[in-house]
Amino acid sequence: MVTDFNLKTFLSIVLIFLLALAVLSAGQVEEESLTLATTTSIEDSGLLEEFLPVFEERTGYDVDVIAVGTGQALETGRRGDADVLLVHAPDLEKEFVEEGYGTDRYFIMSNDFVIVGPSDDPAGLMDLETTKEAMITIKEEGEAEELTFTSRGDGSGTHFQEQQLWKVAEIELEKVESGNWYQSLGQGMGPTLITSNEMQAYTLTDRGSFVSMRDELPNLAEIFAGPEELDNPYSILPVNPDKYDVDYDGAMEFAEFFQEEKTQEMIGDFGIEEYGEPLFLPGLL
Repeated sequence: MVTDFNLKTFLSIVLIFLLALAVLSAGQVEEESLTLATTTSIEDSGLLEEFLPVFEERTGYDVDVIAVGTGQALETGRRGDADVLLVHAPDLEKEFVEEGYGTDRYFIMSNDFVIVGPSDDPAGLMDLETTKEAMITIKEEGEAEELTFTSRGDGSGTHFQEQQLWKVAEIELEKVESGNWYQSLGQGMGPTLITSNEMQAYTLTDRGSFVSMRDELPNLAEIFAGPEELDNPYSILPVNPDKYDVDYDGAMEFAEFFQEEKTQEMIGDFGIEEYGEPLFLPGLL
């Protein structure tokens, strides 16, 4: 039999427990999560490892990263499976925004694409001046069985840029992709560079990935760079909250963080101490 005294004691204990639980819950700040879809070249460069902890500490967000090719990152945004994108394919980005999947594009930094290959440059690309000449020579030397060219072949921004360069040279993609000298790997930038190093093949890469991995690539050297067609801008695209249930406020905080003067200065310094040169150029300084 439960006495009034025992019942009052039991209720008092329950009340104290509930109050303690409420105080404990009030003292805990729920960490917000932000999903970023970005490129393997950004991840391979080490930039995320350097910058995300600063953003997370400042904002309280925990950033989940999906590192794929730019094409796949944009598709991730089209499905509403990311809050914000960091990619590098201007034409595809404009299409993404125009179709209503993203709200805007925020240019934050750039580097350039370079053609790397065997240091003795058997194709003689170092002596050429235009991208058109370089791509024509690669095809001709490949067909003559004098070289191998590896392509990421993964729908990434780098792969898209490579396809544009063949078009600049007025070379049909079908003829290129059917050649025995042309190896489509379906891999990210890091694995593509490692494979190219092993095969002593030519490939197109963003400068940041190549510089950050140079010590792992003893058989490769920068062979061809410079023309305007090789510019490589990076932009942030918040996914449209009118289309999907995304954290738009967090996406905008992410975009604003990378546009801040202090962050832009960090971008300009990133890589200098370790590699002797910056991996990216700030877009807003």
